[in-house]
Order: sequence, then structure tokens, then C-alpha cells
Amino acid sequence: MVDETGFVKKGRRSAGVQRQYSGTAGRVENCQLGVFLAYASQAGRALFDRELYLPESWIADRDRCDDAGIPDGRWHQGVLTKPRLAEVMIGRTLAAGVEAGWVAADSAYGCDGRFRAFLEARRMPYVVEVPVKQTVEDLDGKRRVDTLIGRAPAEAWHRFSAGPGVRGERVYDWAWATVPSYGDLPAGFVRTLLARRSIDDPTDIAYYLCFHPDSVDRAEIVRVAGARWAIEECFQAAKGECGLDHYQVRRWEGWYRHITMAMLAHAFLAVTAATDPKAHASWEDSQSPRSAVSWR
Repeated sequence: MVDETGFVKKGRRSAGVQRQYSGTAGRVENCQLGVFLAYASQAGRALFDRELYLPESWIADRDRCDDAGIPDGRWHQGVLTKPRLAEVMIGRTLAAGVEAGWVAADSAYGCDGRFRAFLEARRMPYVVEVPVKQTVEDLDGKRRVDTLIGRAPAEAWHRFSAGPGVRGERVYDWAWATVPSYGDLPAGFVRTLLARRSIDDPTDIAYYLCFHPDSVDRAEIVRVAGARWAIEECFQAAKGECGLDHYQVRRWEGWYRHITMAMLAHAFLAVTAATDPKAHASWEDSQSPRSAVSWR
């Protein structure tokens, strides 16, 4: 799973800090943003890799970067958007021999065509959320995802749980359709469009673009869509249990040292809970979440 989290700071000297939107705070704040990669399995989940986002206001000021200890090599790369940072982390993770069945991300990454193409080139299946204005190919041109989902017949919707949450099973209605392709897909793979509709409010619909082997079934796609929230649980646990956001360092190297140590502590607790759950039940509990298309 890929996502970012904010670290609210005062002043302007902390590496990468500026006024920017922080999902953690739910508003624009003076903060740093870290992009993270998390790994989840049935045994548990943990943060896996990290990169500090450097906005244009920093890249444009070489002296400011020097004062914060930002390496020349990173400064010369210019502004790397959050999807590009995600690609860096996924690329080195795969190069290190780590095996993963899926990549999941929210719409900040899902709407980026380069990010999806990066994963497809590596035969890396994904389920990524996209905004309502996202377009996909239809036989007679591009169509918005909400337009295509609006054409879904009643029998296209099926009720599934996306996994357990703090209030029990997260049950939604789901529609899933194959998106037309034009010879640009690896053999045996398909692109699909997934929609998640609230049972209580049928106007509340989330949309996902998916890429995967054509043998995958609907239940598996729904499971992956629901698993993305594991990274939010990782942030909560790493901040609450391991001090991920409890630091006063300003320089680049200090940020990476602190974040890496907190991630290591979080991973240690996750592995310990997986191998000795009775001795660490409280930790284990904190990691559990309470058209032209052909409809499937």
C-alpha cells in the first residue's frame, strides 16, 4: 500500500516543510509530508519504506537545501511528485526480491497515468482509487467512470464485505466491469473498473481502476480494495506506539534516521505479535481494523 502522512511543524527550516495540505490534519498546515510504502499479509502489516517529499519551494532554493543537509543528488533530481516517489520505493522493493501480489493506493496515486503504467510494465497487479472525473476507454471514446457505472444494471451490483472494521464487517454493494483494451496489455492481463456503493447512501460511490490477471475473481478485487486501509492503521500504530511523528530534527539525514528507527520498531512489534500473539494481544488488537464495458 502507498500513502502519505503529514508531520506538522513550526518555522521554515525543517527539510521539506511548507504550507501544504495534510490528510493527517485534514487541512492546509505548515508541515512535512512523507510518502510511505506498507506491506500487509494475513500475519500482519508494517511500514516498509519511506521518502520525504520536497516541494518546489525547496528545490528552487539551493541555499535552503544546503542548510537542511539535502544531498546534491536529490536536489539535482528536481521536484519528484508523490507518485514518482512511490515508484522509487516500489522499484527498489521489487529489485530487492520482495514478493507482493498487489499494489493498492488512493486517488492521489490512482489518477496518475504514469504510476499505473509503471506498475503495468512490471506486471504488478493493482487496485487504485480514482476520482469521479477519471476517464477510461469505451468503444466510442473516453467516458467518465461515474457515467459508466451509472449504466450498470441492477443485477451488476453484488454485496460483499471489504473486511472487518471497528464496527464489524465493512459491507458495501460492488459493481465490477472489464474495460476495453486495444492491444496494449500483457498477455493474460485485463483492466477492470470497480465501484463501491454505500448501502445506507446509494449516492456515495467510490471508484477504482484495476489491473490484474484475467483469472482473478470479484471477491479478490474487493479484498484488495478493502486492504488499502491497513496503511492508515500502520500510521496510527507507528505514531502512537513507536513515536513516528515525535521528533525535533530539522535536517534531511536526521529525518531519515528517526523515521527509519520508528519503522523498525513498528516492524519488530508487528512480527513479534504475529509470532507470539498471546504475549502481545494489545498490539495485535491495535492492528486490526474495527456501456462497452462487460459487467461481471
